[in-house]
Amino acid sequence: MWSCVFFPKQLFKMDKEKLLELLKSVTYPGFSRDIVSFGLVSEVNFKEGKAAVRLQLSSPDPKLPTLLKNKVEEVLGQDPGISEIEVTVIVKAQSTDNQSSTEDSKISGIDKIIAIASGKGGVGKSTLAVNLACAISRHGETREKPLKVGLMDCDVYGPSVPLLLGSTEKPKLIGENLLSPNESFGVKLMSMGLLIDEESPVVWRGPMVMKTIQQFASNVEWGELDFLLVDLPPGTGDAQLSLAQTLPLNGAVVVTTPQKAAVDVARRGARMFEKVNVPILGVVENMSYLESDSGEKNFLFGKGGGKDTAQALATEFLGEVPLNQEVREGGDHGIPVISSNPECNASKAFYEIASKIIEAMEK
Repeated sequence: MWSCVFFPKQLFKMDKEKLLELLKSVTYPGFSRDIVSFGLVSEVNFKEGKAAVRLQLSSPDPKLPTLLKNKVEEVLGQDPGISEIEVTVIVKAQSTDNQSSTEDSKISGIDKIIAIASGKGGVGKSTLAVNLACAISRHGETREKPLKVGLMDCDVYGPSVPLLLGSTEKPKLIGENLLSPNESFGVKLMSMGLLIDEESPVVWRGPMVMKTIQQFASNVEWGELDFLLVDLPPGTGDAQLSLAQTLPLNGAVVVTTPQKAAVDVARRGARMFEKVNVPILGVVENMSYLESDSGEKNFLFGKGGGKDTAQALATEFLGEVPLNQEVREGGDHGIPVISSNPECNASKAFYEIASKIIEAMEK
């Protein structure tokens, strides 16, 4: 004969450590990472069956506090050791005072910050970022006031910007904890590739990635810049969220190739910027076609994926960049094609896309 025994909720063991473990199942909207590891849980308490949780956010998204509060209540409500739940969400006001923090003062000389992002790897995002930075710098040569451009390589696990720009010198230290960025082809740059040995792998968890990006923003003497381009790693993880929380992004450029696999992932990745209120400036289709000596275009990876992505995201299609051997050779030798051969079709495409980005930022 079966019998059922019901235990009062107060008999189940519960403490702060277990509360934090439960909260680790609450993910930040749009990401696979939890609110505890993101540092959003500022306080937890448990007494006589009552769980009290305090969250501290800095996102301007008005829906986020309610969404996270409901998720926390749902998770904690499923534990038999908790009889009462109190969730408090504090939204930190974003300071408008330029001297309110060290980070603000360190990046106060940067006018526009633009993220170069992709949903998946292998679409030529870093090559595009490097040539766009050089193209924007070249645009400045025709102006009364030349444009000053910087490139922050946040692809911590696969930093390729130093190779693509032919810059391998270790950054100089200014004072105790301030680095001077390298400069190549008129572009200031900072990358993890400049700080570690070429053969050393970066085996880091999320918090270390976040800290590195914060240091690239606050511990690098960028000086006065008109544009800072930020080369993001592919996907929607720690680096992307850290960047959105650390730097005041003016927009993001999404890079894809024509084939369906890249297009589908690019769309999902771009949605992340919508969640953190960063405008999408447009979509660039890389490796669009291979042009023969006779001028015939061969669409090796399909056709129209970039335009379809832009349409789905309700943003501008910035242009398509053809497959070009000189682009690859330029990357291998550390000489961007926009500088080595500004008259080739790929360089003209980079230059046109850069022109559209500048125009969008000056409106």
